[in-house]
Amino acid sequence: MSPTKLVLACAKAIFFWCIFCSLCIAQVHTSSDNEKAFALAKQNACLGCHAANKKIVGPSYQDVAKKYQGDIKALAYLKNKIRNGGAGAWGVVPMPANTKLSDTELSLLSAWILQGAPQSN
Repeated sequence: MSPTKLVLACAKAIFFWCIFCSLCIAQVHTSSDNEKAFALAKQNACLGCHAANKKIVGPSYQDVAKKYQGDIKALAYLKNKIRNGGAGAWGVVPMPANTKLSDTELSLLSAWILQGAPQSN
């Protein structure tokens, strides 16, 4: 094999290895975020009224994700709804405010819900 072909083969192998590693890191990050969001939902009693795939008192997280799919304002809307609570979007039973959550926690929780609460139990 010529030196040029050898260098190209090595560069190609390194390129694909980098792509593979970045995908693995992204999956670990997503999994970690999902676990953190689930823990937040559990710690803040969200799971008393919501489940991933079925209505309890409030809508399922999957129903919320479907309703707001493709809505570019959904993340901000949901953060506000979680922070301030309210009623009317899904029925008459009010959702209590969650004012103790930080903006980062609200973003994490809202993004997780808008994904349909992946990996929740």
